[in-house]
Amino acid sequence: MRAFVIAMECEAEAVRPALCEGDRLYVSGIGKVNAAAATQLAICEGADEIWNAGLSGGFGDVEVGGVYGVERAVEYDFDLAKLNGTAVGVLDEMTTPYLPFRVLKDVAGRVPGFGGLRTLATGDHFNDSEADYDLIVRTLGASLRDMEGAAVAHVCARRGVPCVSFKCVTNVAGGGSMTGQYKDNKDHCLAVLRAAIEKAVTL
Repeated sequence: MRAFVIAMECEAEAVRPALCEGDRLYVSGIGKVNAAAATQLAICEGADEIWNAGLSGGFGDVEVGGVYGVERAVEYDFDLAKLNGTAVGVLDEMTTPYLPFRVLKDVAGRVPGFGGLRTLATGDHFNDSEADYDLIVRTLGASLRDMEGAAVAHVCARRGVPCVSFKCVTNVAGGGSMTGQYKDNKDHCLAVLRAAIEKAVTL
């Protein structure tokens, strides 16, 4: 069974038209704990593949309205450096900060608005922090940011379940208020996400 773990109801509305027979949709709520709990529930109820799709912020060479596949994710607000000297994002049971995603074949040129593969940074806050920017972009090499994706990948990695993720960018650092951009671009990006997921599920 393929399960879609989606944070917000508005994102779920964009995904529902793409659901195939046998798919299940879990609307988790915003944040890492909610996303992890929904992912675990989906797996307990028989999911053997998890999809996470939604809106995200962006940095660097991504564009508002672009759809990006996630190839790896990191929890940038997880830090055990003072305890054991590991780098930011390295979970206690790991040696790297990056959690893997399954990348679909033949995505380029077949998914509307697809802009390539990117690294996703996940944390439990939405802000315009310059300190976060330095950490996410310069240290961790991420160009997407959300509040759920890495938590979904974390659970999937621990349970050995493949995970696929697509994000549509609503706001880009340097383009003005992140919150303002999000509000202005949300509806357009949800429509773009819907078209992308409808195609992606057929690959």
